[in-house]
Amino acid sequence: MSRDVALLPATELLRLYRRGSLSPVEATQAALAQIRSHNEKLNALCWLDEEGALAQARESEIRWREQRPQGLVDGVPTTVKDLLLTRGWPTLRGSRTVRRDQPWNEDAPSVARLREHGAVLLGKTTTPEFGWKGVTDSPLTGITRNPWDPTKTPGGSSGGAAVAAATGMGALHLGTDGGGSIRIPAAFTGIFGFKQSFGRVPAYPLSPFGTVAHVGPMTRTVEDAALMLTVITEPDDRDVYALPYEKRDWRLGLDDGIRKLRIAYSPTLGGHRVEPDIAILVAAAVARLAELGAEVEQAEPDLTGVDEVFRVHWFAGAANLMSAIPADSRAQIDPGLQEVAAQGARFSLMDYFSAVKAREALGQRMAAFHRTYDLLVTPMLPLPAFEAGHEAPPDGKGGRWTNWTPFSFPFNLTRQPAATIPCGLTKSGLPVGLQIVGRLYDDATVLRCTRTYESTRAFQAPPLAK
Repeated sequence: MSRDVALLPATELLRLYRRGSLSPVEATQAALAQIRSHNEKLNALCWLDEEGALAQARESEIRWREQRPQGLVDGVPTTVKDLLLTRGWPTLRGSRTVRRDQPWNEDAPSVARLREHGAVLLGKTTTPEFGWKGVTDSPLTGITRNPWDPTKTPGGSSGGAAVAAATGMGALHLGTDGGGSIRIPAAFTGIFGFKQSFGRVPAYPLSPFGTVAHVGPMTRTVEDAALMLTVITEPDDRDVYALPYEKRDWRLGLDDGIRKLRIAYSPTLGGHRVEPDIAILVAAAVARLAELGAEVEQAEPDLTGVDEVFRVHWFAGAANLMSAIPADSRAQIDPGLQEVAAQGARFSLMDYFSAVKAREALGQRMAAFHRTYDLLVTPMLPLPAFEAGHEAPPDGKGGRWTNWTPFSFPFNLTRQPAATIPCGLTKSGLPVGLQIVGRLYDDATVLRCTRTYESTRAFQAPPLAK
């Protein structure tokens, strides 16, 4: 029974609280039971505040009993990625170089909004060091594993959050995405992940990787993500890049369907090799979108030069990050991050400004593409989850994480909203994600399309959620 409660979406938990047939304490206990059962093997959470979570849940239970909920997510078990400041808890960012013994007196904007709305904060989820790569392992917290097959990676860098969502270690999960870090692990673990338009969710402090980095929801349902977005988009003046606040409930319009939406389908996004299992499942999902009323045609956006433009932005960000770490501590850093930072340090100022101009041109080309198409649909990843503990598939050509994530990082450069939703399992039983990208600032259409597709297939829990 506790497993069944743990896997309920936040919207259903709230409905049951309102009726008095379930309490926040029971929901929190169910999430904690999943953590106790599975976290040792999967390593989703690196910090757990069981006593604090139960105290918050008891306070929420009193509020619900008196029919005076504190906010939109009062009593919902929630986790926070360990890159985001959380008052009273250390934010170590997966690094041995961050001192645990310092004041932790501030919440990041998204954490503050969730706390204000009554969320029950369970703990911090694992991340690679400073969120630098597309898998989740670090010198500080070790290897995080996939609940569909613990020998495989869950992806990253929000891998801990994805595993927690997939296994019922809470209903709402905060992730970050600077090159795919929400969408990659969401696809590998069979959950929903949403990178909203840049600036929609206020962030503080800004990522050392700069304006490619977003904060967003990771959940088991689209409606939960829309609920979470309604909370975390509330304004915070610490983010100087934040969009003007748009007061709206992002759940409204979710069920309006996709009839007559113009969808461009790009099966390879410019010729990238996609494994046959994944290509078949994605093509079937696109056909389903057409059956649901969308006008679908195959089309390719012009992403010329995107790999190098992202590499300059990301590797220079790593160099910026490394420059703030005392020289006598740098040997403790993940060797891969040290290599990337060293490469980034070799870029000149003119190299960087050239990449900025190329990024602007890329954004302009995508804006022109979206004059014809409301949405772009692609595979989320070209391959299923591979062996844990490796930055890239060990049986491939090696290289950096960007080599196997060509569908994710272009849309960090363009700042567009992009989501991934499960669209089936490979023959070996691993999840596959469908990516849906919207025009800049049109987050609502992305949510509506993913919700429409989701209505045709229920969330499927992994074996290790049981």
